[in-house]
Amino acid sequence: MTQVFQGRSFLAEKDFTRQEFEYLIDFAAHLKDLKKRGVPHHYLEGKNIALLFEKTSTRTRAAFTTAAIDLGAHPEYLGANDIQLGKKESTEDTAKVLGRMFDGIEFRGFSQDMVEELAEFSGVPVWNGLTDAWHPTQMLADYLTVKENFGKLEGLTLVYCGDGRNNVANSLLVAGTLMGVNVHIFSPKELFPAEDIVKLAEGYAKESGAHVLVTDNADKAVKGADVLYTDVWVSMGEEDKFKERVEMLKPYQVNMELIKKAENEDLIFLHCLPAFHDTNTVYGKDVAEKFGVEEMEVTDEVFRSKYARHFDQAENRMHTIKAVMAATLGNLFIPKV
Repeated sequence: MTQVFQGRSFLAEKDFTRQEFEYLIDFAAHLKDLKKRGVPHHYLEGKNIALLFEKTSTRTRAAFTTAAIDLGAHPEYLGANDIQLGKKESTEDTAKVLGRMFDGIEFRGFSQDMVEELAEFSGVPVWNGLTDAWHPTQMLADYLTVKENFGKLEGLTLVYCGDGRNNVANSLLVAGTLMGVNVHIFSPKELFPAEDIVKLAEGYAKESGAHVLVTDNADKAVKGADVLYTDVWVSMGEEDKFKERVEMLKPYQVNMELIKKAENEDLIFLHCLPAFHDTNTVYGKDVAEKFGVEEMEVTDEVFRSKYARHFDQAENRMHTIKAVMAATLGNLFIPKV
């Protein structure tokens, strides 16, 4: 039988079948259990992993580093000042060099084309830690967290609140509908998802029995929701847009009033972090001083409430990233699913 994951890259949710994506979630749950019980699982003993970061990240770097070490591999961090991708050296040339030195490559940056070019020319598995278009490793952690809380995915309703056209919204739409989750985007019309992303999600929804809703109406968006999800209002590299986004997205803040509209006491709240729920950050203080807003995409009350699962979600980045690396690079026999 063919091992379906061996040697493959993990670049976008749309590259995988429902069964493959669900397998990675379940494999991550298994690896999480092994770690909790202290059972060694050095599936990548002797492997070397390159971690390329154009964009900084606490969770992605920590998750890839600890996941690699748990699997017995050696991770090497290469930050924006350590690599010359597209500057002094082409992506193709960089890929060919790194592919001869490392067994796998993680990339977190701006361009989806760049991560795909790395995969094309490196000759080793490449894993997308985030681009402007997609955030697939985040999705595995998100939907693992949902499954841990509800015991299933199919038939649940997830509502994303905020900037509906960013990478997280794109990935939630595609990954969710792929697996039978109803995905609602609650966003101002100016920030509705791109038409091609919605069409892709609707195609998956037709196959899985899910439905897609894109709306700026809070009552329609959240009634009956099982999961409320939000992200920062301004993505990395767009810091000049704070004034515009604060004014536009205030009505889409996740607060207790919005949670009550869901009429579901079993609801959970997710956030991919970092979150601006108070003024205990430089950005938080700056926005409060300039625009009079002390809480942005989520209120502190919700962030610390019984509904919150974002720290479970953050931990699950490690377990799900470990599953991706082990499945695509390890000497495991995973039959075609």
